[in-house]
Amino acid sequence: MKILLAGIIARYPLGGVAWCSLMYLLGLRALGHEVFYIEDTGECVYDPAQNARTLDPSYGTDYIHRTLEPFGLGDRWAFVNYDGRYHGATAEQVKAFCGRADLFLNLSGGSWFWRDEYARIPRSAFIDSDPAFTQLAIAKGETWYVEFFRRFDRLFTFGANIGTPASTVPVGSFTWHPTWQPIVLDEWATDSAPSRDAFTTVMTWQIESFADIGGNKDVEFVRFIDLPARTPSRFELAINGPEALLRQHGWATVPAMRVSRTPWEYREFIQSSKGEFAVAKHRYVATRSGWFSDRTECYLAAGRPALVQDTGWTMHLPSGEGLLGFSTPDEAVDALGRLAADYDHHARCAVDIAREHFSADRVLPALLDEACA
Repeated sequence: MKILLAGIIARYPLGGVAWCSLMYLLGLRALGHEVFYIEDTGECVYDPAQNARTLDPSYGTDYIHRTLEPFGLGDRWAFVNYDGRYHGATAEQVKAFCGRADLFLNLSGGSWFWRDEYARIPRSAFIDSDPAFTQLAIAKGETWYVEFFRRFDRLFTFGANIGTPASTVPVGSFTWHPTWQPIVLDEWATDSAPSRDAFTTVMTWQIESFADIGGNKDVEFVRFIDLPARTPSRFELAINGPEALLRQHGWATVPAMRVSRTPWEYREFIQSSKGEFAVAKHRYVATRSGWFSDRTECYLAAGRPALVQDTGWTMHLPSGEGLLGFSTPDEAVDALGRLAADYDHHARCAVDIAREHFSADRVLPALLDEACA
């Protein structure tokens, strides 16, 4: 098939965001499909050099190219600026690909437009990476937003409980199909031992989007803020947030941008870690959405055990060896003790879980079958 993938690499030019789109592109190509990347949000991009939104998209467009070019995709992308100007491929080249395309995949709102060329692609699907937030925003009933989602043939979500009795998230008349972020395992596998004797994560204290809905990580993290005092395990947070406060409670911190500036620095930080310790956004937890982090999948694929807060994902994924869920500080302390007692076993189990549940050659065929049904 020929597949147009919309993503947000330039909108948020950060390592983890780039990998999300990149692994769809690489995974689909490995399955024999022809792929093309489009970004068409109508929004200004973030420029980390200025630490501000900017009308000049050059940082973002350069970031797209530097992300895709090493994989032979340097001529397989286009960015549509807020003013309608095309960068990378031309408007004519995009329309020509769309005219031959079989499927339009919109990842995380990589396009908020239904241009004629997108609408004419025979099949379309939206992939929701922010479960609960997306559905609650739809429930507000803003006409353009509701109609935008109605035009897709299929809707997918990283929230495994969305639309089931296990979650309180309202879905109305929409049907959401569960999926996971696909992982290209070869890009994350490493034979090197961790160089950091610390459990790490990369996180934002509060996000900008869905500000009217609320429920960010800060709400959950304060419940576990004294964890370093209760365990001999060490922690290092790459964070966009209150570093001084966290250091006072025993958390080592580095600015998130220091490890997220490029996809390769982001990957190195994860691969160098002993494992992951992470809380989830409060909205994911409170609604029992079943959300599971694409970042955590990368830790597992690198052979790094993960201890992450349960959002309801334990109903769908194994928990206890390699991947451990927790809901309370006591559960987190207990899990850290189990990891310390047999780290090598948990590291091997982490890879097995990544291979069994998140490998692109497992996730993507199921998604394509449903999208094209």
